[in-house]
Amino acid sequence: MSAWQRQLTVPQFTVVSGLLVIALGTLLLATPLCSGPSVDLWEALFTATSAITVTGLSIIDVGTELTFFGQLVLAVLIITGGLGLMAISTFLQGFVQGRTGLRQRIDQGRTLDQFGVGGVGSTFRAIVISGGVLMLIGTVLLYAFGFTDISNPAERLWAAMFHSISAFNNAGFSLWAGSLEAYQSNAVVCAVVAALVIAGGIGWRVLSDLWIHRRNPLEWRRLSLQSRVVLRSSVLLIVAGTLGLLFTERLAPAGVVGGLPLLQKIGVSLFQVISARTAGFVSVPLSLDTISHAGLFLLILLMFIGASPGGTGGGIKTTTFAVLLCTTRSTLEDRTEVVINRRRIPGKQVLRAVGITLASAGVVVLMTMLLGLGDTEAGVLGDEDFTFLEKLFTCVSAFASVGFDLGVTARLDRWGQLVLLVGMFIGRLGILLLLSALFGRRPPSRVRYPQEELIL
Repeated sequence: MSAWQRQLTVPQFTVVSGLLVIALGTLLLATPLCSGPSVDLWEALFTATSAITVTGLSIIDVGTELTFFGQLVLAVLIITGGLGLMAISTFLQGFVQGRTGLRQRIDQGRTLDQFGVGGVGSTFRAIVISGGVLMLIGTVLLYAFGFTDISNPAERLWAAMFHSISAFNNAGFSLWAGSLEAYQSNAVVCAVVAALVIAGGIGWRVLSDLWIHRRNPLEWRRLSLQSRVVLRSSVLLIVAGTLGLLFTERLAPAGVVGGLPLLQKIGVSLFQVISARTAGFVSVPLSLDTISHAGLFLLILLMFIGASPGGTGGGIKTTTFAVLLCTTRSTLEDRTEVVINRRRIPGKQVLRAVGITLASAGVVVLMTMLLGLGDTEAGVLGDEDFTFLEKLFTCVSAFASVGFDLGVTARLDRWGQLVLLVGMFIGRLGILLLLSALFGRRPPSRVRYPQEELIL
């Protein structure tokens, strides 16, 4: 075994293995076995990156330009990225390094959202099994009660399987150009896809905690603080987002849900808010003409917050958002500590939440600025005129691994698509892990400087 492989840290190994999987997926998707002649190497690279980062942004029509084998490769890439690129990388690193000590296992556990010191292998197996069971249930329900309009049994089975995989892994890829617009009024399809998105987004640790306390709902009070914060934050964002989207589109002059019955309005708004939590499926067309500017900005906020730690989605995470809210409350109440559910949050985690949010916002701002450079402002055809809202929406969608598209991605030139490609990779890895891979972990400083206050 070469020395450089043994010297790789967990974050560095994660980045390297991610790039290798993307390269392999690109080569496979570019072959005639997987795609038609219209798919070149660049389009294969963008699609593979979008699949590994479970984003769902696409510059090709997956249903027509990829063969069945190509769609199968795409599904495998989605599973690889969704079930945990970091978990897979650390699991493989055990074979590379040969042996790991207790301290190294602890470091690996922290890198993987504290999966534990007992070994990554058993946890990884549990993630795969639980994820596989949920995707299998989704496939059965979609096949039997959802995609009943598809007469061919083989096509219906593949459609059910592919969309279950895409939904649980929060990828947002669909076999149809209009995503799930044709099933807007199909309660089974929307409910199953939304449930899989939520299950994948809240993460394996929360699902495991709920499963342990499944026999008696009263025991849910004994859930860990992590689980309670994730569940409460998710419910808050879904309810508030649905009510907000109903309000903005009710006042929109030409809103896409304006002419729908009340129950269908609620269903469509609920589905789009859940999908905005890094899934990317749409049951209504998204554009500046169909959704109000206020509604699009609301979706931007939901996309930026994203899913939960250890889940299959991106964003700054619900726990980060919760810590920021509680920090703001503590500041307004002139407290010196941040408290959530009668538990004091360490100052180090508060600083980490602030750092993640500011760094993520900085990346999105930089991406949005880069989309306005050169010919990208005019699009690949030279006659496009992308608004600031369109560019910001697309950049947040890429960074947060959502996949919502206002029709901008395919019209961008190669430079603009490269900006989105890099943003997808950075967003999926996470700011902290990427910085740790680039600069390593600095030893704690033993120097304490004199304290002095600033006027804020």
